[in-house]
Amino acid sequence: MDGDRVEIDGGIMEGGGQILRVSTALSCLLGLPLRVRRIRAGRSQPGLRPQHLSGLEMIRDLCDGKLNGGEIGSTEITFTPGKIKGGTHIADTKTAGSVCLLMQVAMPCVLFAASPSELHLKGGTNAEMAPQIDYTVMVFKPIIEKFNFTFNCDIKRRGYYPQGGGEVVVQMSPVKELSPINLTERGTVTKIYGRAFVAGALPIKLAKDMSAAAVRCIRREIRDLYINIQPVREPDDQAVGTGSGIIIVAETSTGCLLAGSSLGKRGKNADKVGIEAAEMLLQNLKHGGTVDDSLQDQLIIFMALAKGVSRVKSGPITLHTQTAIHFAEQLTKAKFTVTKSEEEDPGNDTYIIECQGMGMINSNLQC
Repeated sequence: MDGDRVEIDGGIMEGGGQILRVSTALSCLLGLPLRVRRIRAGRSQPGLRPQHLSGLEMIRDLCDGKLNGGEIGSTEITFTPGKIKGGTHIADTKTAGSVCLLMQVAMPCVLFAASPSELHLKGGTNAEMAPQIDYTVMVFKPIIEKFNFTFNCDIKRRGYYPQGGGEVVVQMSPVKELSPINLTERGTVTKIYGRAFVAGALPIKLAKDMSAAAVRCIRREIRDLYINIQPVREPDDQAVGTGSGIIIVAETSTGCLLAGSSLGKRGKNADKVGIEAAEMLLQNLKHGGTVDDSLQDQLIIFMALAKGVSRVKSGPITLHTQTAIHFAEQLTKAKFTVTKSEEEDPGNDTYIIECQGMGMINSNLQC
């Protein structure tokens, strides 16, 4: 059997957990037995962390698969997938490991399940080195639904570093196939809005300071738009621990959504948090792409699975995106091309990511 396993080198390119997420999701979808070596070799603490392990265990349970090497610190796993089934599945990182990254690995799989799914994802909702849950709901969800599916995301409780304790429930029904997307017209920015939050022991004044600093920073470049960044204090019964942060979203005339975000931490000035998010948003608006740098790589697996040609105009291609394309091409019959976008202002650093999708069909659903 081992002769038929697809071999994945988890240490190349981005060298982190993303290789594991993309390759195990595609293994599960395509029924390909997998061996991943040198897991997270590019990280200061190589091997599986709690978040990666709980993601792997959820994928194993989703498809009645077999997982070997599934323990914290392990740098090699083998995975043999079974048949994807719907129903209720729970993944708990027991840390502040990101629920959004758990969602990234599970979502493509449950789209091709036999029946509707409910995922209970537990861990950090607003964590470093991962999209915040607010980004997932405000940006990822409306754009990813253009592949012609919908999902519900209910934030039961927010959890922060270091203890986590957050919980998100995702409900979705399977689809027959995914439609390709065409996101090539940026349009003009029509709205800028967001939320600055505090939870636990922190005063609402911090949220107001983050919001005000972000607005001042954006105003220097964009003068004619009303900017609505709400300062909020998370209710104590809906948040575990102490945390703060901000997300700011720009919406365009063609329905594009681009964001900037930042998290507070002990000793970090609230103004600095607000300014960081504002500068990230302005940077994402400057390159002229239709998606921001955080969304770029999250679209790749869906483009690979869709039926037909998807086209996305983006800013400079991130290493995460290059990595996702590499492994999507290795495991599926999808073909990606990335070309420099010529049509506009030569000062803009924009690219077209084009993909001839493999046209994955959900054999569990009869027409």
